[in-house]
Order: sequence, then C-alpha cells, then structure tokens
Amino acid sequence: MEDEDSPEALFRDLHELVSFINLNAGRLPNEAVVAARCVTDTLREIIATSEARPLDIHATISVRAMTTDYLPTTLRSYLALDDQTVDTVGRSGRTPRQLLLEQVESLWGAATDILAATRSHDVDALTTQGNFLRTKFTRSDLDL
Repeated sequence: MEDEDSPEALFRDLHELVSFINLNAGRLPNEAVVAARCVTDTLREIIATSEARPLDIHATISVRAMTTDYLPTTLRSYLALDDQTVDTVGRSGRTPRQLLLEQVESLWGAATDILAATRSHDVDALTTQGNFLRTKFTRSDLDL
C-alpha cells in the first residue's frame, strides 16, 4: 500500500487535480484557471524538491491539503453555483467570481511561501554540510 505522503502519491493527487482543472476550464473564469494552474505548477516544484532530499512534514501536509482539499473544494464550490449568480455582488461586497480569484490567489501565495521555505531549508542543509566538511577535512589549530 502506497504512503499517502510519498512523493509518488502527491504527484498522483496533483495529476488528478490538474485533470480536474483542465476538464472544468470552460466553466471557470480564465484568470482563475491560470491562477489554479500556477498553484499546481508551484506544488509540482515543491514535490520535485524531494528528489534531492525528503520533504519536511510541514511541506508534505500543506501540499497534500492544497492538492486534495483546499484548491479542489474552492473550485467545486464555485462550479456548484448557478451561472446567473457568479457576477452578482454578495454580502461581502464582491462577486463569487472575485471571491474565487482571491481564494485561488491566496493558495498560490501560500504555495509560493512553502516553496521558498523548502528551498531555504535546502540552502541551510547545504551550508550545514559545508560547515561539517570544513571542520572534518581542514587542519585543526591543535595539529602540530
């Protein structure tokens, strides 16, 4: 049985989400489709960092949640609306179309932050490895 947190499982879930977005692209606002694909592209980049080192638990949980819950739920909620209501201003002062775009852009921002943190963690790991190697293989002041 495949671990739901494995990179393979995350890539599989991401592929299903991209297929869902593509399948419904004609029913979603163009800008929301583009933003949703930016989210999935960023999630793909995060998962791909696992080729160099395992994803940390925060990145794994965030990617899984965005891929299987947050983004699909946001899109499904919009798709469930009657076409005549998507441009009607609601109590929030915004239309469902505007709300959708705001929510997808928020997810994109969160994914971008996770990618930056993952890359920063990789830089930290490289720095730590460099410090280790320097300590291990350079002459000590105690050597005579």
